[in-house]
Amino acid sequence: MAHYLKTLVAPKVFLELYTAFISAIENKDNIRVMQNRIMAAAPHPIPGAFLIGDALNMRHALSGGGMTVALSDVVLLRDLLRPLQNLSDAPAVCGYLESFYTLRKPMSSTINTLANVLQKVFRASSDPTMDDVQHAFFGYLRLGGVFSYGVSAMLSGLCPRPLSLAFHIFAVALYGVGRLLLPFPSPKCLWDGVKLVWVAVGIVLPFIWSEGVRQMFFPLTVPACYRTPPGHN
Repeated sequence: MAHYLKTLVAPKVFLELYTAFISAIENKDNIRVMQNRIMAAAPHPIPGAFLIGDALNMRHALSGGGMTVALSDVVLLRDLLRPLQNLSDAPAVCGYLESFYTLRKPMSSTINTLANVLQKVFRASSDPTMDDVQHAFFGYLRLGGVFSYGVSAMLSGLCPRPLSLAFHIFAVALYGVGRLLLPFPSPKCLWDGVKLVWVAVGIVLPFIWSEGVRQMFFPLTVPACYRTPPGHN
């Protein structure tokens, strides 16, 4: 890390900061890697209080989706609590908050899962299958149109639909397998395709499981006082 910082980063640092930058590198105890934490949201119906932002739910920072989810939560809470005349009525507030945890899932789970999957796909790895997954994803985006727009729309919160996420993940895997098999399939290509699907599934499923399969794809089976914020029916 010290060699990388000196040879590639230091030449781009402002002259006013260069000496201090080199001094900090030479004192290796000061070199720190940014900490990341992943934490799926869990209901906390505590009378008189509610959690929001990173206190409730964290995803990898790669996509910058944390603020999108937090602001979406703020708007949702505003609409849910607007009918209440007395916020000190803890039981009534808790009833609305139970709906909050259900209604926030489409947005939060879509952005969370995609951000965490992208981090897993693009982090350094010695596994050649991960290279195939990375090339599959880049090639998928290069197709343009609904393919690149769909992924971008989910990352930006414009398409908060877990089913769209599942479609694009399946499509990326299918594209990756097709890329390996063309122009002429061979036993090795078939085996590489199987490994690609296996690795992709191994990346995606744990994140979907942590978000809750039922909450993401079958929200109508989750109890909630409101399916839409009051006044939005």
